[in-house]
Amino acid sequence: MDEAVWLDPEQQRVWRAFLRTNAALYDDLEKDLRERTGLSLIEYGILAHLSEAPRRRMRMRVLADSVIVSKSRLSHQIARLERDGHVRREHCEDDRRGLWAVLTEKGSHLLGQAAPGHVARVRSRVFDRLTAEQTRLLGEIIDTLEGDESVPGG
Repeated sequence: MDEAVWLDPEQQRVWRAFLRTNAALYDDLEKDLRERTGLSLIEYGILAHLSEAPRRRMRMRVLADSVIVSKSRLSHQIARLERDGHVRREHCEDDRRGLWAVLTEKGSHLLGQAAPGHVARVRSRVFDRLTAEQTRLLGEIIDTLEGDESVPGG
């Protein structure tokens, strides 16, 4: 097979290490959150994004993009959070088909309980292992990979 089809050995090593690290980190954070709070990582992300939004609400389609899930997956997660009283859905006055996801007081309380442990876990698994320079470089790399046009070369 043509060598141009394959990654070179260093690229292959880095790519595979990236995939392993990403999967292990996600699994660890998911397991930790579930054991401590009963929340999935996606549900935590939903609550966190809503807590940061004006009036603690976001359009469902915008929220789906923010937490990087499909609209159907978001709908399923919101239904579970709504059933447990952490989120409620409201119809948009200006768009009959649109819905808002709104963080409730109960959801805000749960997020407040979950956040300290989650943040500590993220710090211990990522940022405590990196120097300030490595953190800055990782940020630049991620910005470039995301295609952030404000970053040179992105």
